[in-house]
Amino acid sequence: MRVEARSDNPERLSLVVPGDDRPIAPTNWSFGQLASLVGAPASYLRTLPAALAGINMQHGLLSHRGEQVKLLQTDDGRTELRAITGCEYGRIWDHELVSAVMRIAGNGVGDTRWKVPGVLDWGSMVYNPHVDVSMETTTLYASDRDVFLFLVDDTHPIEAGKLPNGEPDLYFRGFYCWNSEVGSKSLGIATFYLRAVCMNRNLWGVENFEEINIRHSKFAANRFAHEAAPALEHFADSSPQSFIHGIKQARERIVARKDDDREDFLRKRGFSKAETSKIITAVLVEEGHPPESLYDFVQGITAHARTKTNQDTRLELEGKARKLLEKVN
Repeated sequence: MRVEARSDNPERLSLVVPGDDRPIAPTNWSFGQLASLVGAPASYLRTLPAALAGINMQHGLLSHRGEQVKLLQTDDGRTELRAITGCEYGRIWDHELVSAVMRIAGNGVGDTRWKVPGVLDWGSMVYNPHVDVSMETTTLYASDRDVFLFLVDDTHPIEAGKLPNGEPDLYFRGFYCWNSEVGSKSLGIATFYLRAVCMNRNLWGVENFEEINIRHSKFAANRFAHEAAPALEHFADSSPQSFIHGIKQARERIVARKDDDREDFLRKRGFSKAETSKIITAVLVEEGHPPESLYDFVQGITAHARTKTNQDTRLELEGKARKLLEKVN
């Protein structure tokens, strides 16, 4: 691989790879991979004059200890470099994941029970599963570096007990999956039950979260065929009885009867004093009584998580709620 600067065009760099005399154009992502390969921050290289950046990159390539890398090139009007990975990288193409999902979910907009989710109305707090799919409401995404698909079966809800007002407590199945054929992330599938999805596509009331991750190693494609795809099909056809039973057990398991017990229960599980107060208040607002059962605390933690704008913080809180619910099994 060679990086060349031209005197007649000082703002332009050319990347030339073996077997092709034409310069190849890296994507923003593959340029970052190349920069990582030569041990230079991509953000820094982008600030340098082209010739100086080229000298740094060429020096890094010449001194790099590895002898081989795997390149992913496409030629659609221009030759483009989409990825630079190690030789042991086991590529799972994005279209393979999409095809596996389509085998059970069809087109995602109505030809099977699986579909793009509806929307929770903030005013009435009523979930409407029938919403026109648009660029604003879609949950099917693709970019130059990954794909993400999120579908639900929200027209066939499952009753898992009663709400404080006597109405049925309804959940439905959902799953999302992701992949990157250029080394941005692993392949993964997550399945769960949930109560609703709001307009900004946050998930409400997630329970029974299960996740499979597959690294893009040498036999990644075989693992996907034998693990991830069958797991998704099994979830689609499985009975919800174990989930319903788990919710019932969590509702029956009383873990706190007094205010001091409630605070101790949460503080011993790593929640701050401020978080403890907010979780207890959330249960009072949403369930109509102070938290007593394990299920009450799970609902309070997930309600508190929904107030967080930072996704990592929200996922961390939801993870704590999931671990609590797993204790009933």
